[in-house]
Amino acid sequence: MAKPHLVPQSSSKPTMVASYARYHSDTAVSQYCDAHYGPDKFGVANFSKKMVQLCVAELEGKPQRRALDLGCAVGRSSFELATHFDQVTGIDFSSRFINIASRIQRHGRIRYQLPEEGDITSDHEVLLADHNLSETASKVTFYQGNVRCLETRFCDYDLVLAANLIDRYPEPRKFLAGIHQRLVIGGLLAIASPYNWLEHYTPHKQWLGGRFRAGTPLTSLEGLSKKLSKHFTMIGDPQEVEFVIRETARMFQHCISQVTLWRRVR
Repeated sequence: MAKPHLVPQSSSKPTMVASYARYHSDTAVSQYCDAHYGPDKFGVANFSKKMVQLCVAELEGKPQRRALDLGCAVGRSSFELATHFDQVTGIDFSSRFINIASRIQRHGRIRYQLPEEGDITSDHEVLLADHNLSETASKVTFYQGNVRCLETRFCDYDLVLAANLIDRYPEPRKFLAGIHQRLVIGGLLAIASPYNWLEHYTPHKQWLGGRFRAGTPLTSLEGLSKKLSKHFTMIGDPQEVEFVIRETARMFQHCISQVTLWRRVR
């Protein structure tokens, strides 16, 4: 394993405008539609489906009434949750992502284009029925919203899923300090992140880990545990879950998120 090392920090400041622009672009839309609904790549299972499977397995024998999917993007994990829960709320900061998720819900299909090479693109269409998600899709309600200021009505959930969210959030500590308010006692919090901390999204002082404290490397898991320990206990060991983002026909991002599950105890 490589030893931790100091990385020069960028002077750029994170802005919600910059984040919004990134997740509103045509490129992001095509990549996320393909990642959520397209075929598996290189033998790596669909990330959204895998996350829901991990959550549901932990909730076996426990209430599965209401689930909150934070950072739901174009909706695959929300639709997967709806096959198990009575009600699902999907929230994302990008209005374009939410519009696409709502359109998929209404029409039961998604059409998108992918870059092949240069100016050449390919057309794709996927049906919710192809993934056995059409019968329960109506149980999802999508909202465009900012995790920084969620309305108080978004509470009393049996599950909160925050997948690949905290390292794209300006104030992850604030998010973690208040997330217990969204869950019932005994509810499950699922957090996934590759911990790809960038000052473009999160000020360096707000990073949960990936930095040095008094000369000692601080991991993101340590920072996460410290912020959640007041209201949660971690269930089992962290798990490493892969996901693949297609850029072109011959270029892909192969990433790994660390997944931790937390039970609200107080």
